[in-house]
Amino acid sequence: MNKTTRQQGITIGGMPIGERNQITDVPGVTVGHYTLNNNRIQTGVTAILPHQDNLFQNKTVASAHVINGFGKTAGTIQLEELGTLETPIVLTNTFGVGAAYDALVTYTLERNPEIGRTTGTVNPVIGECNDMFMNDIREQAVTKEHVLQAIDHAKDHFEEGCVGAGRGMLCYSLKGGVGSSSRKVELTHGTYTVGVLTLTNFGKLSDLRIDGYAVGQKLKACMEAEEEKDRGSIMIVVATDLPLSDRQLKRICKRSVTGLSRTGSMIGNGSGDVVLGFSTASTIPHEKPEEAISHPTIHEEDIDEAFRAVGEATEESILESLFQATPVIGRDNHQRPTLTDLLESYPFKLK
Repeated sequence: MNKTTRQQGITIGGMPIGERNQITDVPGVTVGHYTLNNNRIQTGVTAILPHQDNLFQNKTVASAHVINGFGKTAGTIQLEELGTLETPIVLTNTFGVGAAYDALVTYTLERNPEIGRTTGTVNPVIGECNDMFMNDIREQAVTKEHVLQAIDHAKDHFEEGCVGAGRGMLCYSLKGGVGSSSRKVELTHGTYTVGVLTLTNFGKLSDLRIDGYAVGQKLKACMEAEEEKDRGSIMIVVATDLPLSDRQLKRICKRSVTGLSRTGSMIGNGSGDVVLGFSTASTIPHEKPEEAISHPTIHEEDIDEAFRAVGEATEESILESLFQATPVIGRDNHQRPTLTDLLESYPFKLK
């Protein structure tokens, strides 16, 4: 079993982490994967559920932020307009978005017979990255059933690395995948959690930095091998139980770029860098109540702590996707080394 970032002796930032150091440290949040591993098919699905009730009937405050828009997400227009999330978030490969959309519609219709009859439709939210180097993406191997199984398998603890949507992804010319981390935010009125899950598929090796140290340049000099061009993407999912407005949540989502940049990303032209965020502190009913809706929010003077938390958690989450990656042989025998294997082959101090 691979060592985590912290087991490697690397501590990102100074804020306390949650019990699992995963996005599921936010109470109620669960994550599930479905992995396809069959010769040239190396891909999958990752599903994030904000809570365990009927999400369409009890929506969460939500927001999205586009760092660089070279991506094919679904559902972000309405999410931005209304500030609510009403389905699980599904991550997959670029050509799996359609299957994920169908699956989320089916999942929600089964639980809400009034949709399309006495109420409106549903807004599925899907994020993607292009895994075509490792995976034969033309096969369109992800199906609706795979997505539904990922949702059904969602738990409060989950694997990271080359699983689910991360199976075929590359990061900094190495094997990438799914990573996660969390931070505790201690305010006068309570202790809260900010959790991050990343799907990493971006960067070139020489740019990689670990806790400020130019590891990528050292590894590239050791390998004397051609590095992949920076033409990938990253999906960043931010979860929190902080009481927030969708405006405040968007401000927090924007700060995830600080963690992304600290790992070395220059946010290239061909990179779809998209952030999806939600708060579980309160829910918004689908049906209009008789009374006005109100829910608490933090004061703006408290938000700096959340800014720091999301930056630290994003940075560590990206590193976790690298440290937890395992070797994969994909389409046309394509493969990329893992960070763990390289550090064992070319040992030097990480700091």
